[in-house]
Amino acid sequence: MRRRLLVIGMVIICLLGILVFRVTQLKTWGRSAYLAESVSQRTRVNTLRASRGVIFDRNGNEIALSVPTTTIWADPRAIVDPVATSHALATIIGLDAAGEADLLAKLSVNTNKFAYVAREMQKENAQAVLDLGLPGIYSYIEPARVIESGAAEAVIGRTDPDGLGTSGLELQFNEVLTGVDGTQVRQVDNNGRSIPGTANNTVQPMPGDDIVSTLDKTIQYQMDAAVLARVKALSAKGGTAIAIDSKTGDVLAMTNVKRRADGTVAVAQGNFAAVEAYEPGSVAKVFSISAAINEGAVNPDTVLTVPGIVNIDNFPIRDAWPHGPLDMNVRTILAESSNIGTMMVAEKLDFSRLHDYLSAFGFGQHTGLEYPGESRGILKSVKKTYGTERSTVSYGYGFAASPLQMVSAANVVANGGTYVSPRLVSATIDKNGKRHEMKASKTRTVLTGATAATMTDLMRDVVCYGTGERAKVKGMEIAGKTGTGYKVQANGTYNTDAGGRRYFASFVGFFPAAAPRVTMLVSIDEPSSSSIDRFGGTAAAPVFAQLVPTVMHELGIEPTGTDSGCHGRVAPNVGH
Repeated sequence: MRRRLLVIGMVIICLLGILVFRVTQLKTWGRSAYLAESVSQRTRVNTLRASRGVIFDRNGNEIALSVPTTTIWADPRAIVDPVATSHALATIIGLDAAGEADLLAKLSVNTNKFAYVAREMQKENAQAVLDLGLPGIYSYIEPARVIESGAAEAVIGRTDPDGLGTSGLELQFNEVLTGVDGTQVRQVDNNGRSIPGTANNTVQPMPGDDIVSTLDKTIQYQMDAAVLARVKALSAKGGTAIAIDSKTGDVLAMTNVKRRADGTVAVAQGNFAAVEAYEPGSVAKVFSISAAINEGAVNPDTVLTVPGIVNIDNFPIRDAWPHGPLDMNVRTILAESSNIGTMMVAEKLDFSRLHDYLSAFGFGQHTGLEYPGESRGILKSVKKTYGTERSTVSYGYGFAASPLQMVSAANVVANGGTYVSPRLVSATIDKNGKRHEMKASKTRTVLTGATAATMTDLMRDVVCYGTGERAKVKGMEIAGKTGTGYKVQANGTYNTDAGGRRYFASFVGFFPAAAPRVTMLVSIDEPSSSSIDRFGGTAAAPVFAQLVPTVMHELGIEPTGTDSGCHGRVAPNVGH
């Protein structure tokens, strides 16, 4: 009995010793680790997302802004039944079987402290989730980006779920628009409720700066509607349009329309007007004829005998209409859009000099807009331009340009011979509400003022009695140029496998012709090849004419008279 009591006493002493040792450990050298673990289990650190800055149009209308939404998240360590929790969440959120399986996998890792359930939910839907009272399921408020309908979504661009710009102006000005996130640290009980008496440390987020775009919401809306309607009417593949301030280069509107795989037509998410390039066709005649006039090689009254066909390296070059040899002056060559006549005018310059002009007009290089993904187009070096391309570049083949490059190049004439880089943002507004103006667009001289005035006069003839007659607008003098470019097909030629052609039809112009305020380009991609309205003068020019009154009203541009400004201008007889 004594021995048994001794053993029991020794065991009790050992147990007490272990207990004292453990208590001492918890109170001394082991305290910090266990305290940290305890605090970790009941501490919630939430990131308070900062709102991105607002993007305004030129008139102060909000076109992209952040709105509060609810994000549902989980602490897998606090979830009692992952399977039941995942199923309940999936039912309300609307997840399919695969989505529910992915959620279950995240909620089953009970070593994780945080897992997203659903982000940027509307308040009502989020509340339905929270009303379930599921252990380990929490929420916080974070901003989501919203773009106003009809506000140049493709130009504005997109942000990712974390609020970082991924395309368009959102990417280009991401550093300006992005704010500084805040944090909230709080102690919670097992049900996720704050523990009374514990400190909640909160650092408030700081919103990003705002930017003022050059876009005009009203013009943009009308431009979208006009191009959408035209693409639908012509069963076209798509369309683009751009309007810029002739003096400043400020982009007033930029539209992108595409036909989807299901046949429906909609405003596109991608800014193809800036990132895609194509052979411009006859719009390019403005640049080659401008170069020849600027160099003194020709003047509007210079007469050339233009044959009906010219063969270069066994490649036949024709005009759009059949004819024998015709005496045509330069004015008529541009108005009637003669390929051969333009080529003959351009040949009065050394090719390297013509190439210098095309480069000065902005081809083969970025416009200066610094827009993400902007196309440089294609303009081969002089040494790499061979054979027929040395002739065809004069009337729009053998080089490629984006719509943004084309409207900027045509604007040289409208702007008195000076190239001005396009611009999409005019100012930023800091957190204190102070406005900071952006630098004016860079400029360079391309043509003399006299040459620009001469070209304006010639481009008025294009509208008054040439290929651009359907761009006439009552009460406004218009100067412009049509362009109908053949599209290269997958077989490497301009002919489809069935022997047909596909077109890129454009019209670029500016108004008022005598004192330009706005330069505008409209392009229709692949209008139905069976329609008479497949050319620049029939597919695109009517859209230009439709938009002019809207732009006039929005910008306060006064009419230039009661007619189209063509009184007294008579078309010469060129035999067709």
